[in-house]
Amino acid sequence: AAWVLAEPVLHRTLGAPHSEVRLVGRLLAPDRAWRPVGLAVHLANGAAFGILFDRLGGRGIRAAVIAAQIENAALWPAMTIVDRLHPDVRSGRWPPLARNARVVAHEIAGHLVFGVVLGGLLSHEP
Repeated sequence: AAWVLAEPVLHRTLGAPHSEVRLVGRLLAPDRAWRPVGLAVHLANGAAFGILFDRLGGRGIRAAVIAAQIENAALWPAMTIVDRLHPDVRSGRWPPLARNARVVAHEIAGHLVFGVVLGGLLSHEP
């Protein structure tokens, strides 16, 4: 949720052509349903990551930021698949994302925001 709330600032600052909610939503849902589907999936992914991080004993901002950036790097190759399948890339609304420096910066910054919030929430022993 923190990422979604921070996204307008990330867009203004970094100029990335895409939105995380739309990225997920348009892959999974028809035109009219993409926003709630994308938001639900994005929130569920963040919650699942947070639960896993907690269960593995993750604590603190530094550890959460590192974990989020590792996840970002590990999943990045999937952006080449997104570039082939995503309706917004295929239609020309978005440029290809995988090699776009603004998208890379946006994803790094979004994962940073997520890691800071998650680490802040899990900064103490359970």
